[in-house]
Amino acid sequence: MIDWKNKVIEPKQAVKAIKSGYRIFIGSACGAPQSLVKALTAAPAEDVEVVQILNLGVVDYASAELTGKFRPNTFFIGRDLRERVQQGGADYTPIFLSEIPGLFLSGRLPIDIALITVSVPDEHGYCSLGISVDITKPATKAAKIVIAEINPNMPRTLGDSFIHLSDIDQFVYSEQPILEYTVKAQPEIVKRIAKNVSDLIEDGSTIQVGYGGVPTALLDFLENKKDIGIHTEVFSDNLIDLIEKGVITNKKKSIHNGKCIASFAMGTRKLYDYLDNNPFFEFHPVDYTNDPFVIAQNEKMVSINSAIEIDLTGQVCADSIGYKFYSGIGGQLDFVRGAARAKDGKAIIVVPSVRSDESKSRIVPSLSEGAGVVTTRGDVHYVVTEWGIANLYGKTIRERALSLISIAHPKFRAELLKRAKELNYVYQDQPELPLAHTRYPEELEHWDETKKGLKVFLRPVKPTDEPLVRDLFYKFSSQTVYYRFFSYISALPHDRLSKFVNVDYENEMLLVAVLKQAGEEKIIGMAGYGLDKATGLAEFAFAIADEWQNKGIGMILFTDLIKVAKMKRVKGFVGYVLDTNVGAYRLTHKMGYPVKSKWSDGVYTLTINFQEQYND
Repeated sequence: MIDWKNKVIEPKQAVKAIKSGYRIFIGSACGAPQSLVKALTAAPAEDVEVVQILNLGVVDYASAELTGKFRPNTFFIGRDLRERVQQGGADYTPIFLSEIPGLFLSGRLPIDIALITVSVPDEHGYCSLGISVDITKPATKAAKIVIAEINPNMPRTLGDSFIHLSDIDQFVYSEQPILEYTVKAQPEIVKRIAKNVSDLIEDGSTIQVGYGGVPTALLDFLENKKDIGIHTEVFSDNLIDLIEKGVITNKKKSIHNGKCIASFAMGTRKLYDYLDNNPFFEFHPVDYTNDPFVIAQNEKMVSINSAIEIDLTGQVCADSIGYKFYSGIGGQLDFVRGAARAKDGKAIIVVPSVRSDESKSRIVPSLSEGAGVVTTRGDVHYVVTEWGIANLYGKTIRERALSLISIAHPKFRAELLKRAKELNYVYQDQPELPLAHTRYPEELEHWDETKKGLKVFLRPVKPTDEPLVRDLFYKFSSQTVYYRFFSYISALPHDRLSKFVNVDYENEMLLVAVLKQAGEEKIIGMAGYGLDKATGLAEFAFAIADEWQNKGIGMILFTDLIKVAKMKRVKGFVGYVLDTNVGAYRLTHKMGYPVKSKWSDGVYTLTINFQEQYND
């Protein structure tokens, strides 16, 4: 084993290896070699390019006073360099995170010196790159000179995370605490987004979790999930609780079964101690963790990434605000495409519906001038805001626009709908009231179960349900159509269908029974009413898909419809049932209310008064 202790030099001596015109690499995020970075300004060189992903520590080399001596070049714009990039004092290289190692190793972006932090070597002379494997390990392979800051506080992480002492050219020693990253308490809007995301995560899913608001809040909503796996580029402290509660087990993972896979970590000392020599975790370079073909091998893979703004066709801007670069491409598209290719995978984009001051919508008719597309409209699957979930995959521009408007902030929906009509994205007769001005009563959403154990999601219909209701209608048998419409209609075009899905939720209501599978919805039944204000009675009607009839769906739908009607102060129901429709006739008599029946010309007029009930 190399006697590294006798070869330790001071950081200021080590940086003398940096020559004018060199390109140096700095280890990432919380794994930045702090003493070496602090000593950089003493390097006897000019015109030095500094490449990095993110540095959460000292960034003196980026100061305006050192322009000409150092030129930062970052693959992701964090707080450390955002202002300098926007001022033109630092460079930003847009690239998929998975492809950065290839830049180094191919020589397209040659590295002269790599400055890294490592753990104390083991008895075999191997040091761990700890919490910064990401692009750091590839940089050490490509660099002509490797200068390592050996720090006993760096955890010894396992996986493809090691470098041997013989591959290190110079050593410095530091006992500074490893940089820590903490997440502030999350506002309510972020918690609502996280709750919506959690609804898309099934038991046995493997998820990509990052750092920041939504990932932190999301983990609070996963406590009732089972056998969650982790395959991600970065994570922080919030994983520990779910591991210890038995939620994250990695038991259902298709690859790396039983292991959390990541490329770097950002957290507190608690996390670093937890990772130290822990075989439950493996760290790998990003050309592996972020390889879409590797990601796609995880069944039920769920990727969760954020956006700055999204246009009505589904284009996602995630790295700039107009012409100003704000963050970076990072691993977003790596994981979006990997999750999309996975069996039962889900690619999710999360975005608050408005900017922090609520002055502008983040869902927009078209991206801001200068904004870049990170994730194309063809790549986008799910978009989640605090107002709901829009599934865009395989949908038309019309369906996309309506879905995105429905999860935009309510105060911007009318203008978005107006612009969508001007752009011919949606029907010109698309009603404005329910989509833009009527509050969708999400409190009426709930799961129910039939007596035979079938679990069904019940909710009010949405304007965006037109394709689902259309599919339901064309699956009806001719008899079901006749029972519902009292005629053998063969088509339900948009002008008629629109009336079903655009209700005001007060005087009109339509509840739908939905099956959910792998994030997809299928309507199998509906029950609704329309109020006659003169009498206080509402005319009811319902229809169940033929294959789901006689399974209890009608019972739970009609029971729920009565609850909603009573809550809305409807006095009772009146309905018209053909005398051959025995199932519907019997159902109305099972609701616990006396039914007044009047027969004429083969049709029963059934009246239910909610003030009356059977005597026990």
